[in-house]
Amino acid sequence: MSVLTGTWTSNFIIANSIKLHYVTQGSGKLILMLHGFPEFWYSWRHQIPEFASHYKVVALDMRGYNDSDKPREVSAYRPEAVIADIKAVIEALDYEQCILVGHDWGGAIAWGFAYAYPEMVEKLIVLNIPHPAKFKDGLWNLEQLQKSWYIFFFQLPILPELFLQADDYRAIAAAFIDMAIDKSTFSSEDLEAYKDAAARRGALTAMVNYYRNIFQGLLDPNRAEEWGLLRVPTLMIWGEDDQALCRELTYGTDEYVEDFQVRYISACSHWVQQEKPELVNQYIWEFLNESE
Repeated sequence: MSVLTGTWTSNFIIANSIKLHYVTQGSGKLILMLHGFPEFWYSWRHQIPEFASHYKVVALDMRGYNDSDKPREVSAYRPEAVIADIKAVIEALDYEQCILVGHDWGGAIAWGFAYAYPEMVEKLIVLNIPHPAKFKDGLWNLEQLQKSWYIFFFQLPILPELFLQADDYRAIAAAFIDMAIDKSTFSSEDLEAYKDAAARRGALTAMVNYYRNIFQGLLDPNRAEEWGLLRVPTLMIWGEDDQALCRELTYGTDEYVEDFQVRYISACSHWVQQEKPELVNQYIWEFLNESE
């Protein structure tokens, strides 16, 4: 099925020696949007046309997802490799800087990119993903540890892929429907789009490989000293009824970010920009219009 139903266009770009797919609309300053698991660029369908009125919006399929290349090596999905992709994408699009927006895994990569290349990030917007230092600390909390069971399950070989593809990728659809507070958020067409993307050859293993690198990457205890004070203006948007991540993970983020603000959205799940797009868009506009 085709999900290119808007006025955006689909393109490919060679970045960091792999081919990445993206959807784009608009012109002006670059807004680069990074999706989470188990999504693809489509998770930003409510934001692409909204911000294309004033910006060049690029919603990327991160490596391993949908129409982007899917390297076979597990190590190809270490955070530093994906961060290198983002740098190469910005440069290949002929920009020196962007407004970086990330949700879930895309947000984790966005945090890492902002630390690695702060000069390339004008503003950072993260949705339902904590600062890496707060996430690492949160795994010592029993409630968060229970919510994060799937991270440990995804360390196993083969079984996660079999689980995700069973019964026509039922687990992929369930991830959206079961977690959403407003069950009407996802139409049958939306769910089929996500299932189709996950069914691409090599996609499931690639998606799970992000998690198979998490303890050597974002949650590596030896990286704690790397998370100093970030000086990039940062907005965090958080759906309060996230079944995967506790709200408490947001507390104390201002200890790591000099210019930080957080907006909580009640009666909203992990899929915040899809479940409450109008409010998310409003908060992003307010943040972007500050000091302009």
